[in-house]
Amino acid sequence: MNGHRLEGRVAIITGAAGGIGEAAARLFVENGAFVVIADVQDELGDRVVASIGPERCSYKHCDVTDEKQVEETVAYTLVKYGTLDIVYSNAGILGSLAGVLDLDMKALEKIIDVNVCGGVAMIKHAGRAMVAQNIRGSIICKVSVGGTRGGIGPPGYTASKHALLGVVRSASREFGIYGIRVNCVSPYGVVTPMTCTIPGLRTRLDPEFIQEQMSSISNLKNMCL
Repeated sequence: MNGHRLEGRVAIITGAAGGIGEAAARLFVENGAFVVIADVQDELGDRVVASIGPERCSYKHCDVTDEKQVEETVAYTLVKYGTLDIVYSNAGILGSLAGVLDLDMKALEKIIDVNVCGGVAMIKHAGRAMVAQNIRGSIICKVSVGGTRGGIGPPGYTASKHALLGVVRSASREFGIYGIRVNCVSPYGVVTPMTCTIPGLRTRLDPEFIQEQMSSISNLKNMCL
């Protein structure tokens, strides 16, 4: 990639204290962007900022299930950097592994709250800011291949990603008149701290084992973070 492709642009990345979000933050900075790392893992977030450099990024505590915190994160970005060009709504959880027959409805609500409502809140408040400042920005949501196919992941996770894809499609039509692009990325299996920590298991799964399992059934190989 061109090292100046995002020169001077300002981005918010949610869930950027680790995994895909952290990798995205580093890539954005390498390409010239200023990045707000938004997460609930304060210690990890601070470490990422220290390792990248506080002159290019900053950390903001943000629980995406709390709309007020999402709104405050957008406001913080505007005050600190003066603009908001890009949002990568990456925060999400795998949630319960239970099948439909055994799925606890409260567990389903938690998955929807993070993966869907959190994404909607970020699209809403980032979109408002971009419209108000006449910014022809870009909003990107991390969906999943499970957003278009069943059986790839647990049913609760799959339902949340199907719903988020629907929101992205709706927002892309609504925001288009303002010159704001709304898109999604839909990765297959990627080895991250989240995929190695399965709910209900006491021990962390070996990354190499997860890598082998995912690579055996996917097209892209060695996608390990």
